[in-house]
Amino acid sequence: MRVFFYGLFMDEKLLAEKGVQARDSAVGSVDGYALRIGQRATLTKDQGAQAFGKLMDLAANDLTELYSEESVADYLPETLTISLDDGSTVAATCYNLPEDKVEGANRDYAEALLKLATKLGLPNAYLLQIRQFIE
Repeated sequence: MRVFFYGLFMDEKLLAEKGVQARDSAVGSVDGYALRIGQRATLTKDQGAQAFGKLMDLAANDLTELYSEESVADYLPETLTISLDDGSTVAATCYNLPEDKVEGANRDYAEALLKLATKLGLPNAYLLQIRQFIE
């Protein structure tokens, strides 16, 4: 199953620690969505925004188990169109937190996400967006 991750689940090492094997990963982006970080990260609809993440193939049972964890159980799947670096687009499932469930702030999460996004080589403008959740 093709999945688009934009938070700490972009880290294949973290997924492996949870027993999840990601295949065929690639950096991608989705237009019309902005990253928002409360206690956890989510994407919210925003006409002029662009969010970045990683597209991965995961086994359906791994995905079900991953999102059965209490900390992410409120996330809901939706199908988004992901743009890849080669100019192609693909449909993928993206798990987002409903806006009414986004609350608080989590500086540690934002700092960890910034470190990961930097390691992945995401665009500088996007790194600046993540930094706003740290300050």
